Amino acid sequence: MSQAVEEHTEVRVVTDDAAEERWEVPVDLRYDPDTAPTNVCISLPESPGAPPHDWTFSRDLLERGLRGPVNGGDVRVWPSGRVRAVVELRSERHVAVVQFDSAALTRFLRRTYAATEPVHQ
Repeated sequence: MSQAVEEHTEVRVVTDDAAEERWEVPVDLRYDPDTAPTNVCISLPESPGAPPHDWTFSRDLLERGLRGPVNGGDVRVWPSGRVRAVVELRSERHVAVVQFDSAALTRFLRRTYAATEPVHQ
């Protein structure tokens, strides 16, 4: 049996209003190899104080997005400088653009791969 992985971190919400201050919100990164072995989930509020919304997409997309721009339909990921990554999440009603510390995403991805490695006895 594999072990689920959960990581708590904060992201900066990016807006197109230069006068609006960027705010940080808590997010949860989740991976459960028993239910979705190729996917990860980002859970974040759609606005400050709102209940979280889950976005599930390919773990490979997240990993490739740390190295260069990738588009997975409703989810786009690209590096932003040397220490950040941008994730754009689209639904029928909303677009959320958030900046992660790349180190948090890399740490999470490493834990997901460790969770699926076979245990040698």
